[in-house]
Amino acid sequence: MSQNKFPEGWDEARVQRVLAHYETQSEDDAMAEDEAGVAPSETVMSVPHDLVAKVRELIAKRAS
Repeated sequence: MSQNKFPEGWDEARVQRVLAHYETQSEDDAMAEDEAGVAPSETVMSVPHDLVAKVRELIAKRAS
């Protein structure tokens, strides 16, 4: 059996706490958490893989 590799600062206990949080979260709480991660001035959308580079380019142009 292979050893699990965790990112720096993570261990099995932390992974289990995160899993427990999401496995016991209500649908309403999950929705609220998702919505809290998006600023009112932003939109989240799916972008086809072949257009990701172009979208990033447009965002970079707008930011500069």
